[in-house]
Amino acid sequence: MTKKLHLNLFFITFLLFSMSTKAQVTLESEVKITDLAMYFTGVQNQNSTRQAETEPYDYAYGSALSPHGDCIKTYKHYVFMTWYRGGKLDRHVMLTRYNTLTGAMKTIEFPHQHTGFKGKWWIGETHNTIAIGISPLNGTIHMVYDMHAYTNSGVFTNDYFRYTYSMPNTAELSDAEFTLDKFVKDPLDDDYKHCTMDGVRDAAHYDRFTYPQFFLNDDGELFLTARDGTSHDGAQAFIKYDANALKWGRFIHFNALGAGSKGETNNWSIYGSIKYVDGKVRAGFQRRLNNGSDKYQYQNGVYYAYSDDPTGASQWKNHKGEAMTLPLVKAEEVLVFEPGDYVATTAQNKVHIVSGFDWTVTDNGDVHIISRVKDNENNVTKNIHSYKPNGVSDFIISTDFTGAQELYASGDNVFVIGLNSSGRPFVDRTEGGTNLFTRVYEQTSGKRFRKGQVHISDGKLYYYLLENNTSDNDETQPTYLQIINLNVTQGPKPFEVNLVTPTNNQTFKEGENVQIYASATADTGEITKVEFLVDDFLVNADSTKPYLFDWTPSVIGSYKIKAVAYKTGGESITSSEITIEVTEVDKSDLTGDVFRLRNVATGKFLGDSGASAIPVSMYDSGEEQDKHWTFVKSGAYYNIDSETFGILRATGPTFSDGANAVVSTGKSAPAGDTDKVWTIHYNEIDDTFRFESKDNGRFLYHDANGNVTNISAPVTDLRSVWQAITTSVTLGTTNNESLLPSIKIYPNPTEDRFTIAFKNTSRIKNVEIYNIIGNLVYQKVPKSNVLQVKNKGFKTGVYLVKAFSEDNQTFTSKLIVK
Repeated sequence: MTKKLHLNLFFITFLLFSMSTKAQVTLESEVKITDLAMYFTGVQNQNSTRQAETEPYDYAYGSALSPHGDCIKTYKHYVFMTWYRGGKLDRHVMLTRYNTLTGAMKTIEFPHQHTGFKGKWWIGETHNTIAIGISPLNGTIHMVYDMHAYTNSGVFTNDYFRYTYSMPNTAELSDAEFTLDKFVKDPLDDDYKHCTMDGVRDAAHYDRFTYPQFFLNDDGELFLTARDGTSHDGAQAFIKYDANALKWGRFIHFNALGAGSKGETNNWSIYGSIKYVDGKVRAGFQRRLNNGSDKYQYQNGVYYAYSDDPTGASQWKNHKGEAMTLPLVKAEEVLVFEPGDYVATTAQNKVHIVSGFDWTVTDNGDVHIISRVKDNENNVTKNIHSYKPNGVSDFIISTDFTGAQELYASGDNVFVIGLNSSGRPFVDRTEGGTNLFTRVYEQTSGKRFRKGQVHISDGKLYYYLLENNTSDNDETQPTYLQIINLNVTQGPKPFEVNLVTPTNNQTFKEGENVQIYASATADTGEITKVEFLVDDFLVNADSTKPYLFDWTPSVIGSYKIKAVAYKTGGESITSSEITIEVTEVDKSDLTGDVFRLRNVATGKFLGDSGASAIPVSMYDSGEEQDKHWTFVKSGAYYNIDSETFGILRATGPTFSDGANAVVSTGKSAPAGDTDKVWTIHYNEIDDTFRFESKDNGRFLYHDANGNVTNISAPVTDLRSVWQAITTSVTLGTTNNESLLPSIKIYPNPTEDRFTIAFKNTSRIKNVEIYNIIGNLVYQKVPKSNVLQVKNKGFKTGVYLVKAFSEDNQTFTSKLIVK
């Protein structure tokens, strides 16, 4: 069974989610930090000359710089937040410390003012964040800020790197003592800004840095990481602080600058981060190859690596545990997968991969990576969640993900945290190693915010937020801190099993897949297996996490479902029983899904014109989004709505571009215009449809001349008959049937021999079987779509079967050997 996780739309209606007796996510406090955070009120213009205080504050990239980047950290009972103070003539670097016990707040103003775009102080520059780190070993505060790949020249001479640090134990001084003079001055310039971290000015070592971030390891040692270089030749570097010596080391480069001269085809830049999570220094990134002639407009790939050295100075490996070159020259050494393979275009510069990338690792060792890819030729965007449960040999790649900008882990849980369409915070959560994100918290009232930066510590979310003020004309804006208790359980776990999906009284349509998914923990020993029972009949057992089973009920009616977990020693525990209802499918109802419309007579697909009042056309392919349609109820009729433009209109005999042409419109559904509504006629004998313009006897028709019209036609005229094919299935290319590629293993579980059968795939070029620790134990090139395997040395346990097709698809399934 392939472990593919689905987020049922039913869950979206839930704002709170709990397992057993776990408490709810709750807002503990909200506090205003300032009314004076800098905000750019003008327009995006890198050539602006508007310097006067009375003129709008123009910007180079984005309008909000506070809060932004690595600007919030916690230390003991304090929260530290950095920001720039507005307006245009002020721009000072600020540090606020908030005491969560007393509610007291103290802010320090630093002399440095925001540099602006390439030294043009009157143009805001959102790359120039203020990163903050606190060493718990000596209580020092460290800030690196206001940089975007500056070199030691021009206005940045001896000012290419900005670093400020405090004396020991400053972090927890009293408010009265928490003052600017507790920070160390540069002996050469007599200011609080240093262009070195080790006391020696070395422009070649410290220039050209961007995106600074601080992090701690398990021993409380402080690290700084930042990108060295440019957008087309950049390396992620990191450096460690020695708290005893009060001194930083030297930067180590994770990947090499100038890779094009060191064995790679071209230089490339790194877009990602280095973090310390689950006991290791790790890196996750996307690559921007300085090529210009391939299909990628900017970034490509999803890459991940980790170090077995607590300092990160050596022993780097890819996700398979294979050694990595340090510094990395060829990014392919640590490639997880290529998002560009998940869209159709191969045209030059048409694959757009920029935002929506982040990664994290749970305390259980589950790796999660999110990414986004857009096909600019076909206007298709896919959000991808790739995750690797601990103990599994390869990543699971899922496009069943709504997308996010950032990903966070706390304990064994993974969180998506952001602002909803109203500008209010929400929290989605999934158990590590799964793709079952559910909304566990959402604010529906209170303040609205433009953006926020997240810090999670000890199971609490510290959300640093910029208020969405009613006016955009103010160069100073309010910021707030919200502290939200995520109620992450720590310590010993109980022996329990809970059904996560489906939920009690949930309804499914006949033929719809029901994913039975259970969460199980053991107080002693380990969970050895989880059994799934339907009406007290055992339908499946799973011995590897995540514990799940995809089940399709055979008949309509009610079913009772429960799970039984077993731990080391054989003791078992049973979940609460839930009931689901399977109802008969009304195949005439086309609402609630997205369809391709294929003409029965010609086999071609209906596509919108992309412009209002222009006739629609027919195409050989139905994969592109402009060939996808939804049906929206409008009174007694329906609108036929394009996924990329607007609803269809049935014109009359005097239409200028052809009598009775069917045209696209820019109008949205639902609409009641008489020429834009349709009646659906369903033929249950052959599962086909005819679409009548309102009730006037004229039907959607693919004429012999290639035009799409609405004319009178008998039901026997197949040019007026259509198939509605859901976009959730893959279209075959050989016989125009909807075909789903699949791999099936039987019997499974097995003892002495088993058969692997492939359906609707291109030729399988190789089959590999791996044991639970990721070792290859079997390999074969099949001669047909059926491979018979005799058990020659397979020990009792769980195996992963992987099959590779000639068209570069990978199919996986789980094999259980008794």
